[in-house]
Amino acid sequence: MKGILIFIVVFGLLVFVHEFGHFIVAKKSGILVREFSIGMGPKLFQIRRNPTTYTIRWLPLGGYVRLANSDDESKLDPGMTVVLKLNDQNEVVRIDASESELPIEGIPVQVTKADLVDALEISGYENGDEDKTVTYHVNHDATIIDKNKTELVIAPRDTQFGQANVWQKLATNIAGPLMNILLGFVVFLIWTFTIPGPATTTVAKTTANSPARIAKIQAGDKILAINSQKMNSFADVSQAISESKGQTLAIKIERNGKVETVKVKPETKTVQKQKVYQIGIEAKSDESFTAKLARGWNTAISTTGLIFQAVGNLFQHFSLNKLSGPVGIYSETSQVSQMGFTYVLAFLGMISINLGIVNLIPIPGLDGGKVLLNLIELVRGKSISEEHEAVVELIGFGLLLLLIIAVTGNDIYRYFIK
Repeated sequence: MKGILIFIVVFGLLVFVHEFGHFIVAKKSGILVREFSIGMGPKLFQIRRNPTTYTIRWLPLGGYVRLANSDDESKLDPGMTVVLKLNDQNEVVRIDASESELPIEGIPVQVTKADLVDALEISGYENGDEDKTVTYHVNHDATIIDKNKTELVIAPRDTQFGQANVWQKLATNIAGPLMNILLGFVVFLIWTFTIPGPATTTVAKTTANSPARIAKIQAGDKILAINSQKMNSFADVSQAISESKGQTLAIKIERNGKVETVKVKPETKTVQKQKVYQIGIEAKSDESFTAKLARGWNTAISTTGLIFQAVGNLFQHFSLNKLSGPVGIYSETSQVSQMGFTYVLAFLGMISINLGIVNLIPIPGLDGGKVLLNLIELVRGKSISEEHEAVVELIGFGLLLLLIIAVTGNDIYRYFIK
């Protein structure tokens, strides 16, 4: 149960932050955001703050942003009955197209023709009177209640995503992945303060009867060099000991302002059927704010670099085992949740940066595919037709869906069957 809850929080946060990036930049760019949803599935609650409707839905997994677009127009089909609410200027300010059986205040109209994009007009028979067609002008900021009883602002053409300039579209498309990468960096900066500070080259203590104790290395000694190689971090010390293969090391230390060199022969131990070399020292941690902050930043940077390498390797040597879908993420989250809060934080930071980078891959169906189309538009100096863009997106989504099915099937086999 704990693993499921943590998975919901992790997965939900990743999707929410991604969509929030699209949302905030679209609004700043003048693109109409018709709905911003927290969660998925049936609607639990809604509130409208012009011009966006904010909804909370039952399934707590992420959310979505509904931008005004050509494929998201509010359409009224001929023959359907709507209830219209007018203002003092006889403009339609509210359209109830839910076809609810409950009585609603307004004028019932059987639609014969409607254009909520360009002309902003609704024509039809008022109160069932088919002797005369009445035409109503629709206010630019009117709202419409859809069949799911969600009230949204209509989407006139000037508010649509497709009418924005290429820089606004580019910024909106790239904002989601960048927000995931930013979240990863923030999480790593939080994570670094939940664990002891970074290890230094100063010895905190030595293990009894260890090579270091025998060589009279003491707590407080600072390791300057090993075999004449300067030690800048404890990672350098660990690497030098590991690479010694058990050969005697010349370790230069500083003690009370004096420098001396001691000889230490690492001992060999077998851990998980592998040989490891140790001298029996524990490093003193640096608990300063700046040291911890630098560690968090450097960890985020190195994680980003490793993910870029992994993505490049994936294209060179493709394998489904190198990919994980929701099933794989759930399994990994469950394992990490048993290791403690700090591990969950580190996992969240890593997977958030990973999601952001993967979404920037220029493949149709991903944000990177949309960014690629925006860049092509910049080079051409004119926009790509909506028909061609829709075909590219459709093909991309189809291929992406097949990949998701393959990855999910492979995850089920790897984690639950194999």
